[in-house]
Order: sequence, then C-alpha cells, then structure tokens
Amino acid sequence: MNVAVIGGGPAGLYFSLLLKQRHPEDHIVVHERNEAGATYGWGVVFSDIALSFLQDADPAFFEKFTAHHQRCDHMEVIHRGVAVPLRGNHFSRTSRIDLLRVLQDACTEAGVEIRYGSRVNDPAELPDADLIVAADGINSEVRTRLAEHFQPSFEVRRNKFAWYGTHQLFHPVSLIFRETEYGVFIAHSYQYSEELSTFLVEVDPDTWHRAGLDMATEEESRAFCEKVFADDLGGHSLLGNRSNWFQASVVQNAHWSHGKVVLLGDALRSVHFSLGSGTRMAMQDAIALCDAVCAHRDDVPAAFQAFEDSRRDASAKFQDAARRSLDWYESVDRKMHLDPVAFAYDYMLRTGRVTHEDLRERDPEFIARVEAAGNAA
Repeated sequence: MNVAVIGGGPAGLYFSLLLKQRHPEDHIVVHERNEAGATYGWGVVFSDIALSFLQDADPAFFEKFTAHHQRCDHMEVIHRGVAVPLRGNHFSRTSRIDLLRVLQDACTEAGVEIRYGSRVNDPAELPDADLIVAADGINSEVRTRLAEHFQPSFEVRRNKFAWYGTHQLFHPVSLIFRETEYGVFIAHSYQYSEELSTFLVEVDPDTWHRAGLDMATEEESRAFCEKVFADDLGGHSLLGNRSNWFQASVVQNAHWSHGKVVLLGDALRSVHFSLGSGTRMAMQDAIALCDAVCAHRDDVPAAFQAFEDSRRDASAKFQDAARRSLDWYESVDRKMHLDPVAFAYDYMLRTGRVTHEDLRERDPEFIARVEAAGNAA
C-alpha cells in the first residue's frame, strides 16, 4: 500500500510509525512543510492516564518517548498569591521539539520516509497514493480545499492567548490567576525540561484592550506580561518565540473522510489546551486509524468508516468537556471573590467530568479542607 501523510506533527508521525511497524511492506511518505528541526511552541504535557494508551500500543516506543520527560505528582492553583496543591494529578512533560525528534527518529528507523520542506496543499498532487492522511494542523489546507465534503465548523472563542517560555521552573503544573487594574490575567505554566517551563498567558478581550495590548508589539506584550507575573517569575524573564496573541478555535467536521483522504489530529478536530489533551487525542486517533486500516486493507472507505465509528463519541465528549473548561476560564472574573481553596475546588469541577468523590479519592487532604470550610458542592 502506498500511503501519503500530509503533516509531520504527532498525529501524522505516530500513525506512520504504527502502520510501518505492522506492515513493513507499505511505502509511507510524510510530507512536512517545515525544514528538519523547525518547531514552534515550548512544551507539551500528558497526564499518566493519557500516557497509558501509548504504553499499551507500543511499550518499546513508550520507553524512548518518556525517557527525558519531567514528571510531577500534583498540580497547584495559585489565587490571591496562595498556592493550593492538588494531589493525585500525575503529569509528564517534554519539549515539543523533543517529542517530534523522538517520533521522527522512530519513523526513520522503521523505514518511513520523511520529506522536509515538502508542502502539499492538494491531495490531487499525490495521484499514486492509495491512502492520504491529512494531518496538516488546525489551519489544514487540505480540509479547506475539500471543505464541501468535510463540512468543517469553527467556533472562535473570546479569550486571547500568548505562548511564552521561561527559565523559572514550575515543577507542578501551575495555574496562576492575577488581578490587575485592567482585569484578570491567567498563566498556565509547567516545567518541561531541566532548564525551561512553558508559560501560556490568557486574558479576556476587554482586559486585553484596557491594558493596551491590542496596540502592543510582540516585545511590548511580553514585557507587560512579565510585569504582571513578576512575583511568580522570581526575577526570570519571559522568552518569546513567535509569541503573538491568538484566539482558540474549536474545529469539528461533519465528515471525517472523502474518497481516499482522511483527516487526523487538529485538522480533524481541536481539543483546547486547558484540558491538556490535544496531543493525547491526536495520538489516540492515530492508533485507531492504524487499527482500522490494518483491519480493512483492501477497502479504504471501510477502514475510514471503522475509524470514525471508533472515535467519534470520544471526540465529542472531549470537545464538550473542553467547551465547559473554556466557559469557566472566560467567566473567571465572577469567581475571583472565592477564597483560594473554594476557587481551586470550583476549578476542579468545571467540566463536570470530575466529581466531589473523585477528588476525595485523589486527594483526601484537599477535600477535608473544602468540607471544613463548608465549600463542598
């Protein structure tokens, strides 16, 4: 089978690796528009639950994949300058460039061909492919070209975001809420290497305008955010890397495939980073697509249908949880009156997927604090 994968992100690379391992005779080419070693962003984070599927799918690759991860056994919510630890939340963090390097090396070793600097906008450019995987990101050009078939929908959310890095090491996954004269600023931060942490700043559009960030340059925005979170950064600066403001977009598709083309990863649907599940969902989808292709080697449409049948419900549930999480962040100004423990408790219940009893099992000490203060739902 001749397989073409458009996009060399986690979804496209992991699918290519799994299929090549199970069918070495297949000719698999990944078309990556960027040059080798190019990456944007800082770190990625997985929960232990999110990593378990990787271990089940390929234990040998799992060991390589997690070899250099930074791990922690709790997170913390910082409100009014008070850090509330939340135990029983295990996370594994790594740099995005290391994530891609491990996947690239594994693919190359398995015999997958990766063509860097190869930009494919139209599946018609790949007439010899028996199967084409469009894993070209949230702004997928393939999806746009075939929009009448995939019927994508886009929901642009209101808050503004900017990705930064910092040498301040946030060992636990830390959510920081800072009230300013302009409004509330939020930082999503976590250490992902021995030297660096991700520091994602979030702000509502009204606060963003009042602070003058709508008129600020990238450097001016970085300096402003650095002042807002000066106490948290401990004298360290924020580091930029194409750190322009953007808004989150929730992407869905009525149809996941057309002819011999199937969508994968963020091209298929986005899961907001406030849940920390986008890369996890992309790689789980890669496993499911590989399973479906292997089960229906002679019938590509049947393989695509099996893939969609196996993953659509999970996709819908995660996107629903992501919307609830986004709703919470977008209305956080109405929560700021809560004391730090009550605030952290409200945060943990935001998606409806975690209950009071779930929290008691994870962190009985935290729930004891909640109940002692009479804050239990």
